[in-house]
Amino acid sequence: MSDNLKLGVIGGGGWLGGAIVASLLDTGLADPEHLTLSYRSERPDRFPGARWTRDNQQLADRSDIVIVSVRPADWPALAINAQGRLVISVMAGIRLQQLSDQLNTKRVVRALPNAAAEVGKSYTPWVASSDLDDRDRLAVQRIFATCGNADEVTSEAEIDYLTGLAGSGPAFPALLATAMMNDAIKRGFHPDVARRAVDAVIVGAGRLVELRDECPGDTVERFLSYQGTTAAAIEAMRSAGFDAAVRCGLAQALEKSVDMGNCPAS
Repeated sequence: MSDNLKLGVIGGGGWLGGAIVASLLDTGLADPEHLTLSYRSERPDRFPGARWTRDNQQLADRSDIVIVSVRPADWPALAINAQGRLVISVMAGIRLQQLSDQLNTKRVVRALPNAAAEVGKSYTPWVASSDLDDRDRLAVQRIFATCGNADEVTSEAEIDYLTGLAGSGPAFPALLATAMMNDAIKRGFHPDVARRAVDAVIVGAGRLVELRDECPGDTVERFLSYQGTTAAAIEAMRSAGFDAAVRCGLAQALEKSVDMGNCPAS
């Protein structure tokens, strides 16, 4: 980083951890020689100049900021002493107090980037313990700004909800795309044609929303006002329970996020 802070990523060889590292390097926020990355089995062949290790305590000892990017199921076995370090967790469900108690530091953050971090388009909400100072908060915001947009929120309850809403990232649009593609194939379209048509819908919609910077609801209302084929489809989807299905899915994601934080410590 610009002030040469040393950064460690536990799980730097994984999908999300690797995406964060790549964003840090691509934007110039971190230098390879100041990065220590851990892996579980086979040493990854990427990020030249960074230090790779299987020893997470060694990683913590070499770092000013430690990002924990492991599966929540693997969290109970993570036993390191990060005293004096700023620890940022990107694990769903693990509470601030759990992080503080198990890793022996009061400067802890819960953050939820999503898979779009890989292309710099993640939205990352984060919440911090009261022990962070302004310099810490600036560092957290700068780290996740390299992956897209980021906001500090005020409570862990907000993070739990946003785990499902924003943390799911491209999964929800992909679910819609899959349903549309399957319908087209069932009607006799070649899978390649169906996929190109659906990809254009999803990618084009995202780009249009980004460029126009308007509320998605305004886009829906504009099509409804035309009373054409799109309006007919929207009205039929809503009548079939589309809005209720989305609410149900988000409620289940929220419940799962809270449950994941109940895993016992090692």
